[in-house]
Amino acid sequence: MRAAVCREAGGPMSIEQVEIAAPGPGEVKVDIAACAVCHSDLTFADGAWGGALPAVYGHEAAGRVSELGDGVEGLSRGEPVVVTLVRSCGKCWYCRRGEPVFCSTTFALDEASPLRDASGERVVQGLRTAAFAEQVVVHASQVAPLPAELPLDAASLLACGVITGVGAVLNTARVEPGSTVVVIGIGGVGINAVQGARIARAERIVAVDLVPEKLELARRFGATDTLSGSSDVALAVRELTGGRGADYVFASVGAAPVMEQAVALCRRGGTAVLVGIPGNGTRLDLDGIALPNDGLRVLGSKMGSARIGEDIPRMIGHWSRGELLLEELISSRHRLEGIDDAFAEVRRGEALRSVIVM
Repeated sequence: MRAAVCREAGGPMSIEQVEIAAPGPGEVKVDIAACAVCHSDLTFADGAWGGALPAVYGHEAAGRVSELGDGVEGLSRGEPVVVTLVRSCGKCWYCRRGEPVFCSTTFALDEASPLRDASGERVVQGLRTAAFAEQVVVHASQVAPLPAELPLDAASLLACGVITGVGAVLNTARVEPGSTVVVIGIGGVGINAVQGARIARAERIVAVDLVPEKLELARRFGATDTLSGSSDVALAVRELTGGRGADYVFASVGAAPVMEQAVALCRRGGTAVLVGIPGNGTRLDLDGIALPNDGLRVLGSKMGSARIGEDIPRMIGHWSRGELLLEELISSRHRLEGIDDAFAEVRRGEALRSVIVM
C-alpha cells in the first residue's frame, strides 16, 4: 500500500510503498477513504513532541473494514467506520471509570508497529493510527460504525476535531444552558467548541481569533459575538458580561499566552478548559491567589474526554438532526501526493480542516 512517510522532522513527506501486517487478535484492518490533517500531526512531524522516525502520521480518518482479527465482534467487512487514536481495553482502572482516553493497558500494537518500509525497516505507527495511508491496522476499540448516508470525508472529522471540540464542551466542562462561553482560537478544534456551545444551548458564544475570515466563519457555526485577538479581549468580555467575565473559556490553541488568557477571562467561579496541547516544556504563569480566592476551575481536556462507543453515535445523532455541521468543516481536499500542500495550509492557519482523500 502507499503511505506518506515522515523521515526527517520538518521535512517533506515521502510517498512510499509500505507493507502492513494482517490484523492480530482484537484488531481490524480498514481501507482508508479519507484522513483529515490535525495540527497534532504537524507538531509530531515537525519534531516538537519528539518521537522516533520514520513514521506515518494521521489519526482523523474514516474508511471501510476490510479484515477482522480473531475475536472481533460487532463489525463486518465492508462496513463504513470512523478510525480514532483512542485505544482502550475496557478493563483497566481508567476504562472502568469511564475514562478510556487514559487507558493504561499496553497493546500489541503499542509494542510493535504493523508497518515496514520497502527495506524491511519498522515504520512507527504515528498517533496509534498511521492513517496518511491507504490502509491501517488498529485495535477494534479505535473504530466506530457509521451510517451509510454520512460521506466518509466528512465522517473522518468525527475522529478528532469534532469529538475534541464538542466533547470539551459537553463532556469535560458540561456547559449549562444559558451560559456565556468564550472560545479562543477558531481552528479545527475551536470551531467545534463553538458548535458544542450552541448544542449545549449557551446564551452567548464569543469567538476570538486574529483572522477576520475565521471570525466570520464562527458566526456560521453558532457564535453570537466575535472579537479580534489583537483587541483588548478582557475588556470586551467584561463589557459583554456585565463586568463579570465568562462562565466558560476554551483555549483551543496550545500556546502559553492563550492558556493563561483563558483563565484570566473567567468570572469568579468560572471554568477555563485547556484543549490545545503545547510543545514539550511549556509552563504556565497563573495567579496563585485568584485560583482559590475566585473559585476558578482549570480543566484539561484530552480528546474531549471522549468515549468512542458512546460519543461517536451521539455526534452522528446531532449531525442527522442538523445540529452539527460536518461537511462545512472541510476547507480543502487533497490526494495523498498533495499532503505537503495540505500541511502548508495548516501551518499558515488557512485551513479549517484539510482532508486527504484516497
